[in-house]
Amino acid sequence: MLFLSWHRPSRKDQAACLNSCKDGEFNYDAKYKGATQKSPFSGERANDLKRDGFVTNHASVKLGSGKDVFLDGKKALQNWRHFQLPWAFVDASTPILEGTKVCVCAHELVAWIMNPLQVLYVDAKEPPKFPSRVDQNNHQQQAAFAFGSGTLRGHMLAGEEKFAVEWREDDSVWYEISSFAKPANFLSFAGYPVARLQQKMFAKQSLAAMERAVRQGSDVYNPAVSITKGT
Repeated sequence: MLFLSWHRPSRKDQAACLNSCKDGEFNYDAKYKGATQKSPFSGERANDLKRDGFVTNHASVKLGSGKDVFLDGKKALQNWRHFQLPWAFVDASTPILEGTKVCVCAHELVAWIMNPLQVLYVDAKEPPKFPSRVDQNNHQQQAAFAFGSGTLRGHMLAGEEKFAVEWREDDSVWYEISSFAKPANFLSFAGYPVARLQQKMFAKQSLAAMERAVRQGSDVYNPAVSITKGT
């Protein structure tokens, strides 16, 4: 099952794709469901994923510092600003709620492919409304917003991806992408080298998109970028 469109997919096209997919019918081993929740991957879990043919990825960028930057980053993530690229997008009105099905549209050569996923979890730790003076001086405020999605049957790849904005104890704010994936069918296996290049390109462009979104909201910019290659 492959969801193709010869034009940029409309909301109707995307709805047809998602309506063809059953809730919870993921195309990868159930034992890895939610594995991105504890990413980056290391130790036994990383070895298990590698042994079962998955490639792990992690990329991050520092967005700036402070509560305002965190809130701007969280809002950008909730509005899918990280996934509004010329060649790949998610409908910005898609709610980020556990159980929501998501259609990722990607342009491939002469056609668009629609890849279905489902949100597995949403983790939110809100910043304190009235941090104490001690907290402010010691940068003990910490907050995060993250969500992870798993691939459904009909997706070209099998695996999960997680997007997160985190306000760390040193007052820095980071945007992170974590994923694990492998080909889901013969067609994607044959084209997997290209898919790997696209994953890396997506990570780079998504980091830049979040930097722009936060910069527009708070005029904060810090180009400290870290990308970890797949293992």
